[in-house]
Parts: sequence; C-alpha cells; structure tokens
Amino acid sequence: MAAILGKKLGMTQVFQEDGTLLPVTVIEAGPCKVTAVRETERDGYQAVQLAFGTVKQGKLSRPEEGHLKKAGAPPLRHLVEFRNEDLGAEDSPKIGDDVTVEGFEAGQKVKVAGITIGKGFQGGIKKHNFSRGPVSHGSHNVRAPGSIGASAFPARVFKGMRMPGQMGNKRRTQRGLEIASIDADRNLLLIKGSVPGATNSIVEVRTDA
Repeated sequence: MAAILGKKLGMTQVFQEDGTLLPVTVIEAGPCKVTAVRETERDGYQAVQLAFGTVKQGKLSRPEEGHLKKAGAPPLRHLVEFRNEDLGAEDSPKIGDDVTVEGFEAGQKVKVAGITIGKGFQGGIKKHNFSRGPVSHGSHNVRAPGSIGASAFPARVFKGMRMPGQMGNKRRTQRGLEIASIDADRNLLLIKGSVPGATNSIVEVRTDA
C-alpha cells in the first residue's frame, strides 16, 4: 500500500500509444518527508505522518518547526497521518525518509481524497435536484421547499432533512481511479478522470486495493 500528499494542478488531456485521447488530472505529488511513525504499543494505533508544502521560515509556530526539525525537514505546511500504510517501501518507513511518486506505477488503482469545491449557500433545487412548483398565475410555490414538519408528534424537524444550505466544501474520496502515467523527474502523477478538490488544493493519494 502506497500513499502520498500532493497538490492538484488541474486537468489536461494526453494521447495514448493507440491514439486514444485521455482526460487526466495532474497532481504534484511530493516529495513528502516522514515526520512521525505511530506504533500500537506506544500510541495505540499504527500510522505514518507525512509533511508536504514548503513555506518560509517563521510562517509556522515554534512547536511545529521543532517537530519538523527533529525529522530533518524544512518548514512544511501540511501534516497528514496515513493509517496502516507502508508507503510502498520495502522496509518499514522511518522518520526522515522521503516519499516520492516512485512508490506508484502506471496502471495502478488509487483513491484520492480532497475537499470539494465550495459553492456557497444554495437552494434545494440546485443542491438536491428538487423540482420547482407550478408557475401559473397566482402561484407562490415556485422555489419554496414546502412543508417540512412532522405533525403534532413529534412536532419537530428531523435531523438530516434535505434543505437549502452550504453546498460543497466537504471531504470526499474518489475510488477506482487509475494512474495514467508518472513523471518522477517533476514529481507528477497523471490520474485518469477527475478528482475532488479545486485547483491548487491539497489531496491525498492512496493505492486502492
């Protein structure tokens, strides 16, 4: 099982050897630094912590910089723990190791997690694909949600009702994706199709068994 942090650069298209045009998402993946290794005996669970995203000295708090300094890492913005992962290495990962795209290979199935694009406050028609009411003369129910109550008992609105509200800006994981190609020199992963997240957002890439 391999895992890595990266930045979504956007989408493009590439031609395969048989001439097929393939839409791909370009991810700048790593290099990431292993900054912590969690162990069951000591921490209660197994995980590997990766750091990604170089920032200027002084942009992080002193505890954060001290934590990274112990691992021999420069100031890095994003820290993410991957549970039960060996990051594609033959040996167990150790603090200070570098994780690159070379842990993946073309044709491999992966899953990508990220924060979806935020679309702000939206009504029920856009957010939940509701149908509008009649627009004949005198109608007052064009886009209104209608009754949402629950009669005299329990006389309240149930949690989870599909109503207007914030749309997007949630963590989502897309499974069943496939790596089209790898550019190890430029730390790039080209993944078939689209992945969650806006351009320049941070994504997590894991192999999908």
